[in-house]
Amino acid sequence: MAAKVASGNTKVFQNHDDVHISFDDQQKINKFAKHNARMDELKVELETKKNQLKNVEEALEEIELFDEDEDIPFLFGEVFLSHKLSRTQELLKEVKEKTLREISNIEAQANEIKGEMNELKAQLYQRFGSNISLESDD
Repeated sequence: MAAKVASGNTKVFQNHDDVHISFDDQQKINKFAKHNARMDELKVELETKKNQLKNVEEALEEIELFDEDEDIPFLFGEVFLSHKLSRTQELLKEVKEKTLREISNIEAQANEIKGEMNELKAQLYQRFGSNISLESDD
Protein backbone atom coordinates (compact mmCIF):
# COMPACT_ATOMS: atom_id res chain seq x y z
CA MET A 1 0.00 0.00 0.00
CA ALA A 2 1.38 3.44 -0.94
CA ALA A 3 1.16 6.57 1.18
CA LYS A 4 0.41 9.75 -0.70
CA VAL A 5 1.67 13.22 0.20
CA ALA A 6 0.16 16.01 -1.93
CA SER A 7 1.10 19.64 -2.35
CA GLY A 8 -1.09 21.40 -4.94
CA ASN A 9 -0.92 19.36 -8.14
CA THR A 10 2.34 17.79 -6.97
CA LYS A 11 2.04 14.28 -5.54
CA VAL A 12 4.70 12.21 -3.83
CA PHE A 13 4.07 8.50 -3.45
CA GLN A 14 5.96 6.44 -0.93
CA ASN A 15 6.25 2.69 -1.35
CA HIS A 16 7.15 0.17 1.30
CA ASP A 17 10.75 1.17 0.55
CA ASP A 18 10.06 4.45 2.41
CA VAL A 19 11.56 6.98 0.04
CA HIS A 20 13.21 9.62 2.21
CA ILE A 21 12.12 13.18 1.47
CA SER A 22 14.74 15.63 2.66
CA PHE A 23 14.01 19.23 3.59
CA ASP A 24 15.62 20.32 0.31
CA ASP A 25 13.40 17.89 -1.62
CA GLN A 26 10.31 19.25 0.10
CA GLN A 27 11.39 22.81 -0.70
CA LYS A 28 11.71 21.88 -4.39
CA ILE A 29 8.29 20.21 -4.34
CA ASN A 30 6.76 23.28 -2.69
CA LYS A 31 8.45 25.63 -5.16
CA PHE A 32 7.16 23.51 -8.06
CA ALA A 33 3.62 23.62 -6.62
CA LYS A 34 3.81 27.42 -6.22
CA HIS A 35 5.03 27.80 -9.78
CA ASN A 36 2.26 25.51 -10.97
CA ALA A 37 -0.36 27.64 -9.22
CA ARG A 38 1.20 30.82 -10.65
CA MET A 39 1.08 29.32 -14.15
CA ASP A 40 -2.65 28.71 -13.70
CA GLU A 41 -3.08 32.37 -12.69
CA LEU A 42 -1.05 33.54 -15.69
CA LYS A 43 -3.15 31.41 -18.05
CA VAL A 44 -6.32 33.10 -16.80
CA GLU A 45 -4.70 36.55 -16.96
CA LEU A 46 -3.44 35.89 -20.49
CA GLU A 47 -6.86 34.76 -21.66
CA THR A 48 -8.42 37.91 -20.18
CA LYS A 49 -5.88 40.16 -21.91
CA LYS A 50 -6.38 38.37 -25.24
CA ASN A 51 -10.14 38.92 -24.94
CA GLN A 52 -9.54 42.60 -24.16
CA LEU A 53 -7.30 42.87 -27.22
CA LYS A 54 -9.95 41.25 -29.39
CA ASN A 55 -12.56 43.72 -28.10
CA VAL A 56 -10.31 46.71 -28.81
CA GLU A 57 -9.55 45.46 -32.32
CA GLU A 58 -13.27 44.96 -32.99
CA ALA A 59 -14.00 48.46 -31.67
CA LEU A 60 -11.36 49.95 -33.98
CA GLU A 61 -12.97 48.19 -36.94
CA GLU A 62 -16.49 49.28 -35.97
CA ILE A 63 -15.76 52.98 -35.50
CA GLU A 64 -14.18 53.28 -38.96
CA LEU A 65 -17.76 53.51 -40.21
CA PHE A 66 -18.53 56.57 -38.06
CA ASP A 67 -18.43 60.19 -39.27
CA GLU A 68 -15.37 62.25 -38.32
CA ASP A 69 -17.40 64.85 -36.40
CA GLU A 70 -19.52 62.32 -34.52
CA ASP A 71 -18.96 62.03 -30.77
CA ILE A 72 -18.01 58.50 -29.71
CA PRO A 73 -18.25 57.44 -26.05
CA PHE A 74 -15.04 55.97 -24.65
CA LEU A 75 -14.88 54.18 -21.31
CA PHE A 76 -12.30 55.51 -18.83
CA GLY A 77 -12.49 53.50 -15.63
CA GLU A 78 -16.17 53.62 -14.79
CA VAL A 79 -17.03 56.78 -16.78
CA PHE A 80 -17.80 57.27 -20.47
CA LEU A 81 -16.22 60.32 -22.09
CA SER A 82 -17.13 61.39 -25.61
CA HIS A 83 -14.47 62.17 -28.19
CA LYS A 84 -14.36 62.75 -31.94
CA LEU A 85 -13.51 59.81 -34.19
CA SER A 86 -9.80 60.54 -34.60
CA ARG A 87 -9.23 60.98 -30.83
CA THR A 88 -11.17 57.80 -30.06
CA GLN A 89 -9.06 55.91 -32.61
CA GLU A 90 -5.89 57.25 -30.96
CA LEU A 91 -7.11 56.17 -27.53
CA LEU A 92 -8.05 52.71 -28.78
CA LYS A 93 -4.65 52.31 -30.46
CA GLU A 94 -2.96 53.27 -27.17
CA VAL A 95 -5.07 50.70 -25.31
CA LYS A 96 -4.21 48.11 -27.96
CA GLU A 97 -0.46 48.79 -27.66
CA LYS A 98 -0.65 48.67 -23.86
CA THR A 99 -2.57 45.39 -23.99
CA LEU A 100 -0.04 43.89 -26.42
CA ARG A 101 2.80 44.86 -24.04
CA GLU A 102 0.91 43.29 -21.12
CA ILE A 103 0.37 40.08 -23.12
CA SER A 104 4.07 40.01 -23.97
CA ASN A 105 5.01 40.50 -20.30
CA ILE A 106 2.67 37.71 -19.17
CA GLU A 107 4.09 35.36 -21.79
CA ALA A 108 7.65 36.21 -20.70
CA GLN A 109 6.76 35.51 -17.06
CA ALA A 110 5.13 32.22 -18.05
CA ASN A 111 8.18 31.16 -20.06
CA GLU A 112 10.51 31.99 -17.18
CA ILE A 113 8.39 30.02 -14.71
CA LYS A 114 8.04 27.14 -17.17
CA GLY A 115 11.84 26.97 -17.44
CA GLU A 116 12.22 26.84 -13.66
CA MET A 117 9.49 24.21 -13.45
CA ASN A 118 11.22 22.05 -16.06
CA GLU A 119 14.47 22.28 -14.10
CA LEU A 120 12.73 21.35 -10.84
CA LYS A 121 10.84 18.56 -12.58
CA ALA A 122 14.08 17.08 -13.92
CA GLN A 123 15.70 17.22 -10.48
CA LEU A 124 12.70 15.70 -8.72
CA TYR A 125 12.17 12.93 -11.28
CA GLN A 126 15.89 12.14 -11.07
CA ARG A 127 15.60 11.89 -7.27
CA PHE A 128 12.23 10.11 -6.98
CA GLY A 129 11.64 8.48 -10.37
CA SER A 130 8.16 7.00 -10.62
CA ASN A 131 7.48 7.71 -6.94
CA ILE A 132 6.48 11.28 -7.80
CA SER A 133 3.97 12.68 -10.27
CA LEU A 134 4.44 16.27 -11.38
CA GLU A 135 2.15 16.19 -14.38
CA SER A 136 -0.86 18.51 -14.33
CA ASP A 137 -4.37 17.08 -14.18
CA ASP A 138 -5.40 18.91 -17.38
